[in-house]
Amino acid sequence: MTIEEEIFKRAKIDFAKLCKYGFKKNNLLYKYSQNIMHNTFRIDIEINNAGIVKGKIFDLSFEDEYTNFRIEDNRGSFQNKVRDEFINLLQDIKDKCSTREVFIYEQTNRIAKAITQKYGDEPEFEWEKFPGYATFKNNNKWYSIIMNLNFNKLGENSSKKVEIINLKLDPTTIENFLKQKGFYPAYHMNKKHWLTIILNDTISDAKIMQLIAQSYSYTISKKIKQNSKKCDRL
Repeated sequence: MTIEEEIFKRAKIDFAKLCKYGFKKNNLLYKYSQNIMHNTFRIDIEINNAGIVKGKIFDLSFEDEYTNFRIEDNRGSFQNKVRDEFINLLQDIKDKCSTREVFIYEQTNRIAKAITQKYGDEPEFEWEKFPGYATFKNNNKWYSIIMNLNFNKLGENSSKKVEIINLKLDPTTIENFLKQKGFYPAYHMNKKHWLTIILNDTISDAKIMQLIAQSYSYTISKKIKQNSKKCDRL
């Protein structure tokens, strides 16, 4: 993950604020430049219409791009000072030109908001060691678990960071789902009863919400289910 991706991973760009900050719009790009280190370096920041942030640093003495700052050096070298200037600028842009998102990716945030709207449950972040992991509970039972992890943890040939949701489903249906793209054996859960779904728009929001409803049904007490059936027969 790049420096830019790390800083903006839970941020949503407010484009109206970019121009107030000093960005200039050029077609579909917002551009901003700032000299640092007594005008010996220049930071150029570009943000596209999808909110993707990219930055470069130029050595003004040689009029050439300076890339060493991306190599973190724990010895307090000069390149770390340049790196810190870059990080400080990105953090300032984030603080003044974005709103915070609970999760990293758009579909994850949409699904989390849909769960809260439908069931009234807010995500609970129960593990200090894993701040991106969240659970949704009913009757103190999990019915949805959101995690972020490297894609290769799901058996894919990629170290890209992804977000997933684990749902509890009928064991007789899980095998059929695993034949479809976007579904995986449950990560860190009982694979007989749970299923993992990647949250990258491979599966539609509507389909995921249908499966969440099935998972939610396992948290409803038997007494409530029995009363509901009685009402249906009246």
